[in-house]
Amino acid sequence: MTDTELRQAAGAASATDPDGSGPAGRPGGPGAGRRRFGADTTKGTVAKIVLLGLVDALAVYVLMMLFLSESWGALAVSSAVVLVINWIYLRKGGLPAKYLAPGVLFLLVFQVFVVLFSGYIAFTNYGDGHNSTKDDAIAAIQLTAQKRVPDSPAYKAAVLAKDNSFYLLFTDPQGKVSIGTTQAPLEEVSGAGKDSTGKANAVDGYRTLTFQEIVANQQSILAITVPVSADPADGTLRTADGSNAYQFKPALTYDAAADTFTDTDTGVLYRDNGKGAFAADNGETLTTGWKIEVGMDNFVRAFTDPSLRGPLLGVILWTFTFAIASVALTFAMGLFLAITFNREDLRGKKVYRILMILPYAFPAFLSGLVWSGILNPQFGWLNQTLLGGATIGWLTDPLLAKISVLVVNLWLGFPYMFLVCTGALQSLPTELDEAARMDGAGPWRVFRSIKLPLLLVSIAPLLISSFAFNFNNFNVIFMLTGGGPRFADTDRDIGATDILITLVYKVAFGQGTGRDYGLASALAIIIFIIVATVSAISFKQTKALEDVNS
Repeated sequence: MTDTELRQAAGAASATDPDGSGPAGRPGGPGAGRRRFGADTTKGTVAKIVLLGLVDALAVYVLMMLFLSESWGALAVSSAVVLVINWIYLRKGGLPAKYLAPGVLFLLVFQVFVVLFSGYIAFTNYGDGHNSTKDDAIAAIQLTAQKRVPDSPAYKAAVLAKDNSFYLLFTDPQGKVSIGTTQAPLEEVSGAGKDSTGKANAVDGYRTLTFQEIVANQQSILAITVPVSADPADGTLRTADGSNAYQFKPALTYDAAADTFTDTDTGVLYRDNGKGAFAADNGETLTTGWKIEVGMDNFVRAFTDPSLRGPLLGVILWTFTFAIASVALTFAMGLFLAITFNREDLRGKKVYRILMILPYAFPAFLSGLVWSGILNPQFGWLNQTLLGGATIGWLTDPLLAKISVLVVNLWLGFPYMFLVCTGALQSLPTELDEAARMDGAGPWRVFRSIKLPLLLVSIAPLLISSFAFNFNNFNVIFMLTGGGPRFADTDRDIGATDILITLVYKVAFGQGTGRDYGLASALAIIIFIIVATVSAISFKQTKALEDVNS
């Protein structure tokens, strides 16, 4: 081809699409491609603006609530997050960030924040009676520790409703009318409707309850305590029948200068004991306290509290036993079934495999409840049907309860190991098996020396993750035994089958001695340290196993 012909061919190529489909600007050319791309971009931009507008509208509402509640730290962080999100999605380019931003945001909110907050709570006394500030605790003490004022004048009362809330309308002996509720202090009203006795019973914008409605909502109405003013020391007004009310004042008076409470009946003085509560000289403390930082006290208390120390050591030992035994049993069962149903000449192999994985399809908490009914000592199917009415305490005897938990967890866990081992076996080259048999190795020798080491290389990380899962296997323990049978040497609700995660749940949510989030968070950190340590050591051993097999 001459130079002239080459130049002509190059000119023709420059006038067509890169794929040679036609000249630029014509149908199918690069100009048309740009127009189609521009149209898609416009639709995407509109959708992006609409979705971002909805997100910003919600964000503005949240920021307003944070501002009104004076949560300045949360307000600053939330404002920064909103600005970053808008910058990511409104700027040109940065396509990876647009896809990654939602996942990163949810990771920070639901994982990182939860972990950091739990870590912070572990170093506080946060829990029942210690869940707010000192000022809130003082106000709560004044509101709860109240008694009726002697010779208090009787206020005529009527019950009103507005926006699904109940209000009390009072008429004092001088005829002055006021209205209020638990969240709203007493406020004088004018123009109220009155009956023939002079009792106010109607206010514009409110609905007066009938006698039948008062009876139907008696508990809610009796719980209303209307503050006389914004100062809790001024007391409250309460009604016992919906028609008359009396004044109540705190039985404990607070001295702000001395920072003490004094019992008006006994004269006992309660001082700040430095532990987030007011205490008397004899050690008696007021019920309501406040949240303070306690350092390492929760970690020390976990191993020194007499009601927790002994049971905790037993729980830790059983947790390791349960996790290790569960992994070993499920792996052994899964591997055995995988080898059994991996034969090429087995008929109906697919049907058998489907049957094997059925337990994996049921939710663990539901299976735990079903097995709890089957193993019930009095009415369970196992005792009543298979064992002819025996009364074996499968869930009430400490040893049998542990065996029952392991058996049920084996039933729930072997399908996962069966699937994993089946896939690993099918990935092994058949030539190794054939070569070993030609050398005279028997089936057991082939399995022990060839198949098992190769399987462990690929399955070892899954065994480690299975250990971590069973170490925190809350569902099967809580739904099957509830952690019982309960230990007799502690006042806490801790039993023979409790593992650390169920113990944390009981401590956190008040099973036995009230909610103690600080101690529960400290125990959760201990669990994390244990699992992380075991996993790190196991992964190191797995790496050594890979080096040996390579």
